[in-house]
Amino acid sequence: MTLFRKNYEEKTDEELMSLLVRSEQPAFDELYRRYSKPLLNFFFRMLNYEREKAEDFLHDLFLKIIEKPENFDNSQRFSTWFYTLAANMVKNEYRYLQVRSEYKQFLEIGQNETIEFNDENIDKQQFEYQLQIEINKFDAETRMLFNLRFVEEMNIKEIAEIMKCPEGTIKSRLFYLSRHLSKKLSIFKPG
Repeated sequence: MTLFRKNYEEKTDEELMSLLVRSEQPAFDELYRRYSKPLLNFFFRMLNYEREKAEDFLHDLFLKIIEKPENFDNSQRFSTWFYTLAANMVKNEYRYLQVRSEYKQFLEIGQNETIEFNDENIDKQQFEYQLQIEINKFDAETRMLFNLRFVEEMNIKEIAEIMKCPEGTIKSRLFYLSRHLSKKLSIFKPG
């Protein structure tokens, strides 16, 4: 009967996790609807734009909550917990593949490409290209910080919980990150 059917769209993430612990499939479906696209994009950016790998990571992440929904602590925010799991998966992948050495090769290829900048062709696309080059030079933690703050638009408290460090440290790192990018991309500042 539809009279007794729960409206899962109106439930909080935390309520959905409680229902998932009781094996209510529609609760999982709603969480998947809410988080699959943003997390796929997160993995895609963090895993060097490899779509298949990002899809695999997304699948594995949702599999973790299906297999052990009781691991979620209802006193936490679900989104922070979920992004922490995702961030840890990425960190483990970086360690496993020794991305630093592969990353150096990628940078060497990128440095051989040159872009001519003049008043006529400096536009948004070139800015984004140059910004991506600078982001790709960051270590894994700094890339994670950049993506969580400026792409996922998370607040300082959420980022601190995900990265497991004090809020002051996050603020400091964001300050230096912003200053670094400002210097590197100063050519794009209006005269």
